[in-house]
Amino acid sequence: MSPDPPRIGVVDYGMGNRRSVQKALERVGCGASITRDLDELWACDGLVLPGVGAFPLAMRNLDALGLSQLIRSVVAAGAPLLGICLGMQLLFDSSEELEPTPGLGLLNGDVKWLQTGGLRVPHIGWNEVSFERSSPLTAGLPGDGCPFYHVHSLAPRPAVAGDVVGTTVYGERFATIVQHGLVFGVQFHPEKSSAHGLRLLANFVALCAARPGTSLPPAEALPARMA
Repeated sequence: MSPDPPRIGVVDYGMGNRRSVQKALERVGCGASITRDLDELWACDGLVLPGVGAFPLAMRNLDALGLSQLIRSVVAAGAPLLGICLGMQLLFDSSEELEPTPGLGLLNGDVKWLQTGGLRVPHIGWNEVSFERSSPLTAGLPGDGCPFYHVHSLAPRPAVAGDVVGTTVYGERFATIVQHGLVFGVQFHPEKSSAHGLRLLANFVALCAARPGTSLPPAEALPARMA
């Protein structure tokens, strides 16, 4: 008898292409739900934080819904987290988009405007990603790297070089895959990146399936609804 597939929560804070992410996750064999319910997200084996739009509004929505603290608590409890596009940027300390805004602070570094040297912004389309180090997120992908589909105007500047898994060049070289522990981020859209994107998502699902059981954190660490 095969084990149940892992449960992945697609964090719903009102921004991003949540349905396409959910469909891609289901295609690689997991149960995925789009939800902002704190208890439901807590019960998941891993979370995906998607996002399209502006960083300040995204953080306001996450904070207002109690999702910022929920995400931090889930990470502290040992569950894998994958940020996609704006969702990746939200993992960092801050962003300069529109106005200086603190992020989730799960990764050290700041999000800044791309320095494209005159190339059109936003950066839209397929671009080659070079793998700077090994990561379970890129297992089974071509060793030197492969193309993924990008749509963005800003990119994180990780403060810790070891957090950078993959880079892309668009005017400048920037980090487009990051990892610190079980916190992962991709600047591109794997759900729009054909077979390579699906493989990356399948790797994330496998990490969630392998997650050991964890106990609840202290009640004071959780949003009020969960405590």
